[in-house]
Amino acid sequence: MNNIVLIGMPGVGKSTIGVILAKELGYRFVDSDLLIQEQEKRLLKEIIAAEGVDGFLEVENRVNASINVVRSVIATGGSVVYGKEAMEHLRRGGTIVYLKCSFEMLEKRLGDLKGRGVVLKDGQTLRDIYEERSILYEKYADIVVEEKGGIEETLKLVVREISLREGKKA
Repeated sequence: MNNIVLIGMPGVGKSTIGVILAKELGYRFVDSDLLIQEQEKRLLKEIIAAEGVDGFLEVENRVNASINVVRSVIATGGSVVYGKEAMEHLRRGGTIVYLKCSFEMLEKRLGDLKGRGVVLKDGQTLRDIYEERSILYEKYADIVVEEKGGIEETLKLVVREISLREGKKA
């Protein structure tokens, strides 16, 4: 098995679940938002403030398209799906798992969107990006895991779905 790439809205638990999943599988853990900050030597919100949304998306696409790891769980930023090159690169290197969360649950989890470094164009609401991105997440996903409970329950579902997929490949 190669990489597991977690995609989904901000606040669905990609990083949290990714760390635990990596431990469980004996994989490395890579957080693409941290890679972006490392390479750019700035926080995500600073990049967005300086470069604008489109500039940030270019940086995010470039960094994600250059991730070169094996046997890793990669937690991506919520806006990664806007980068065609990045998504094609990530798909070639592994299985894309979409952590899907209801809008209502997401709204409860997320506080200050700008403070979190969430990519919002002027006038966009959380509902707008949820509806816009959901289509892209579905498009790129090899596996969709519907979050209904807590982290442990979601983790079990992810592990089960990956195992089922691996079993079909064998």
